[in-house]
Amino acid sequence: MSHSRSAAQFFDDYARDFDAIYGRDRGALGRFLDGILRKSMRLRFERSLEGCRPVAGKTVLDIGCGPGHYGVTLAREGAARVVLLDPAQEMLEIARRRAESAGVLGRCEIVHSSFEAFQSREQFDFCILTGLMDYIPDARACVHHVVEVTRQSAFFSFPAAGGVLAAQRRWRYRNRTQLFLYREEEIRNLFSREAGTRYTLERLARDYFVRMDAEPK
Repeated sequence: MSHSRSAAQFFDDYARDFDAIYGRDRGALGRFLDGILRKSMRLRFERSLEGCRPVAGKTVLDIGCGPGHYGVTLAREGAARVVLLDPAQEMLEIARRRAESAGVLGRCEIVHSSFEAFQSREQFDFCILTGLMDYIPDARACVHHVVEVTRQSAFFSFPAAGGVLAAQRRWRYRNRTQLFLYREEEIRNLFSREAGTRYTLERLARDYFVRMDAEPK
């Protein structure tokens, strides 16, 4: 379920350009392309933050955190502790600077690791995995690991297979890193096997968005 080495290296090299996607002023062409190709990025960001609120006093594990937009935002909103986890060192450097600039570095732990190698006896109130399942070879093991470390809710995105957007993404990534796309029935099968949880699935543009909640014990 780990990032392949090529995926970690790809995101080390891609870190600055990826972070710029979240910028407010990307020019007319950038905004036009974002509206077509990256609408799901905005929607899954909004859904994940909304699902964590109110986050004051809670703990968050941001898995595959990238440049830290999710985790740092939640720290600014009052999360007691945020673990920013990513195998790409350059992504973590950007996340660190973002947390420091926001004045929340003291509540953010920066961890350079794949999720597979991440060992913790701690459970987190919220886990976030958006833009991660695209690069995970063993999705079932990853989901099960998330169940183990989630106390309350976890949020996932899965890139949808089929259609023009999926085809163009496969073409763009053909020489970059391994890419995994999903059909709805495959995702439902992943979550239906996890006892003690319930989930909702929603289609967001080119992604499926899943919220998984731990059943009260």
